[in-house]
Amino acid sequence: MTVTALLQAVAVVLAIEGLLYALAPGAMRRALATLLAAPEERLRTGGLVAAAIGIAVAWALRGAA
Repeated sequence: MTVTALLQAVAVVLAIEGLLYALAPGAMRRALATLLAAPEERLRTGGLVAAAIGIAVAWALRGAA
């Protein structure tokens, strides 16, 4: 993976997140409130699972290219 590809991926994530806030600000507020109320261990576990899935998908796409 090149630095350019990594930056493009970050740009796509920012664009999607921005669209979510633009299209459904109320839902995003509720999601953030839920995150604030969640225990740290649950957030940590969720973050690790999301990171593992992201790495697996990136690895699979790398092999498919």
